[in-house]
Amino acid sequence: MKAIGLCLALVLVLAISGCAATGSSIGDALGDAQSSEHRILVMLHLPPQHFRPLADYGGGYMDVSGQAARRRIAASLAREHGLKTVSDWPMPVLGLHCFVMEVPEQASPAAAAELVARDHRVKWAQPVQLFHAMGNGDPLYTLQPSARLWHLAEIHKTATGRSVRIAVVDSGVDADHPDLTGQVVLKENFVEGTAYAAEAHGTAVAGIIAARAGNGIGIAGVAPGARLLALRACWENAMKPARCNSFTLAKALHSAILHGAQIINLSLSGAPDRLMRGLLDEAQARGIKLVAAADPKSKDGGFPASHGGVLAVTDGSTPAGMTREARILSAPGRDIPATVPAGRWGFVSGPSFAASHISGLVALITELQPTLSADLIQQALADEPNGIGATGYVDACMALSRVTRFCSCACVAPQAAADSGS
Repeated sequence: MKAIGLCLALVLVLAISGCAATGSSIGDALGDAQSSEHRILVMLHLPPQHFRPLADYGGGYMDVSGQAARRRIAASLAREHGLKTVSDWPMPVLGLHCFVMEVPEQASPAAAAELVARDHRVKWAQPVQLFHAMGNGDPLYTLQPSARLWHLAEIHKTATGRSVRIAVVDSGVDADHPDLTGQVVLKENFVEGTAYAAEAHGTAVAGIIAARAGNGIGIAGVAPGARLLALRACWENAMKPARCNSFTLAKALHSAILHGAQIINLSLSGAPDRLMRGLLDEAQARGIKLVAAADPKSKDGGFPASHGGVLAVTDGSTPAGMTREARILSAPGRDIPATVPAGRWGFVSGPSFAASHISGLVALITELQPTLSADLIQQALADEPNGIGATGYVDACMALSRVTRFCSCACVAPQAAADSGS
């Protein structure tokens, strides 16, 4: 039996390695095209009140003359400061028109952003930050049926996340995978210079969240009734974590808000970013729940996990310098069966996939209690008021019992349920 398991794991390793190698040349090119090095973001004021999203929104802001005027301003700024305009994107949710500008190699992006920001025509400017996916570089281990940890078959009798819209802001998702057919209701590409691509990290995240259940193949997602918005903001290089930057992520977040996402999964981490903070705050103001992978090498889990109101998730490893105030959840994230491109399955490990579990669980809770706030959901999920619980992982059965007031699977009914005679 061990020999069979070893052979199976070896076949899966070769399969997923083959997928990674196929996209290596594309990934390398994207790494250059989307690099944060020597680029800044320049924000110009944008009147938001006349915004109307179009079916092909990628600048569906119905203000042609206004766009032309802002682009003339951006061109003038670029000339005055020796910069080159690379791209732009209206973000009416924040009342901004964001321009990407390239800084000469000998210049400092931080200094250039500070100088441009002094111009009265500019709302603010910042260097482009680089983010990376929180997966494991060597993802396949021995088979461990993680679905049993959360009693998914029993939980799905109570909730499946039916019709809850989850934005997967990540690398590309293989929407044609047999375990994801019909689960993706929107695909958008925010990585310039390449077409939408099915990639390993985004496909694994999507499958853990919402793979089809009961279809006789593969895996069952935590929330198989949910519907996914597959927003490609990251690109992949062979044998390296998927990468993203401030601009690609901001465009994807903006789209998630406009298209009615109820949950946004961010299985990535990087430096604090002003533009992303604004979009995260706007999402929360609209009642969207935010889930992010916690970086074990960064203080309090890194950004966006450390941002206020975000459900930060680890795979059991404690982030460096975590304070008692940091409320970081722990979920299965090691040896997890997952979907991979080309209709295959493999095993993945890392905080990215722990976050995926929590996004799925939040979808189950959202189906049952659509108006429950992120803070109350955090309380329902936490084993202890602060930090990681003694059990190691969030107890999905107990979390649902706190919300539904009865146990749908193996758990101890909460006292609140026993006392709720009214």
